[in-house]
Amino acid sequence: MHICRKDHRVIVQGITGKQGTFWTERMQEYGTGIVGGVNPKKAGTTHCGVPVHASVVDAAKEGTVDATVMFIPPLGMKAAALDAIEGGAKLIVCLTEHVPVQDVMYVMAAAKERGTTIIGPNTAGTVTVGECFLGFMPAFNARIFQPGNVGVISRSGSLATLMCQNITAAGYGIKAFLGIGGDPIIGTTTLDALQALDQFEGVEAIAMVGEIGGAMEEAAAEYAATMDKPIAAFIAGGAAPAGKKMGHAGAIVMGDKGTYASKKSALEAAGVTVLDTPSQVGDALKAGFAAG
Repeated sequence: MHICRKDHRVIVQGITGKQGTFWTERMQEYGTGIVGGVNPKKAGTTHCGVPVHASVVDAAKEGTVDATVMFIPPLGMKAAALDAIEGGAKLIVCLTEHVPVQDVMYVMAAAKERGTTIIGPNTAGTVTVGECFLGFMPAFNARIFQPGNVGVISRSGSLATLMCQNITAAGYGIKAFLGIGGDPIIGTTTLDALQALDQFEGVEAIAMVGEIGGAMEEAAAEYAATMDKPIAAFIAGGAAPAGKKMGHAGAIVMGDKGTYASKKSALEAAGVTVLDTPSQVGDALKAGFAAG
């Protein structure tokens, strides 16, 4: 999969909206290479100091589009994503939640055909610390993100912020963060993100935030067993009563699959340190680095 870098040319889809404007300015301040935006109704204007285009395909006529970040309503996601894929973007960060499942499935098939990485839907975004960020993670907050050598993966945006803050407070820094999103069908799985961070230069340890439901953590555990980097994981929802509907749409437990116990045992069998609370991540990293 593709991870955003400082030299990537980024288009913001939905740049002129309230959230699009606010976060475009934050991304620009951080150093993200935003070269334009998309709003068909305002094509030909300038917003946040960059040109607004009718489509990503039009923007691509001005130069390569490496990535897009989408501030797009749920029912507009399919058309916007297909436009980004057609425009040649190799990375699409879809922040939108409540996207119809059939639209997500269609977009995922189109992306796979073209070799495009989709992060999300329903993601907080991604951060390459000290280089760029796409989405609405507070990359610019020094109490949460300091440069270092830990890669972070999370299905939850709020728990990701807490995990990153705990890593920073413990004296460790972060190299890259991938928020994969909490929907049942997403473009980048825990396994995809784990493989990408394992291969990303400068990442020497991994912190994962998972949750009950689905089998993504179990699938990632098989790969984790082949790694020699320390991995710490926190699984949210351990205290959830059986049959209780809560959290993300992807947090669905089927029988004994997707349960806290199932995930915990699979990860521990793979050599992953499973944390009772995110606050234990500093001690886990310390022990992991010492053992390595």
